[in-house]
Amino acid sequence: MPARADRIITALSWWWASAPLLLFIPAIAYAVGLPDVRREVGWAFGLLALLTAALAPTAGLVAAQIGDRREARGRFLIMAAVSSVPILFFLLFGVLFPECPDGHHC
Repeated sequence: MPARADRIITALSWWWASAPLLLFIPAIAYAVGLPDVRREVGWAFGLLALLTAALAPTAGLVAAQIGDRREARGRFLIMAAVSSVPILFFLLFGVLFPECPDGHHC
């Protein structure tokens, strides 16, 4: 069981680390000459990056708690804190501010 917990924790750490790459895949595809990727499914990569940033630390905390890995718990708490910044920016600037009518201060 201890080796399995370590493998799960490592996989969740790598999954979290892939979030920035998922976010930039549409821009990379556009730069390489595939503008259709950005136009048609760019939103899906953004959503995947957002879900990855939120779910990986949460699942990692659960796995570290079950596996009784104190150092991994600290790592996943840091990951959760780092992930909360772009998630809050997305919620604030992507959801809340666009709902304000022009000229009003919400």
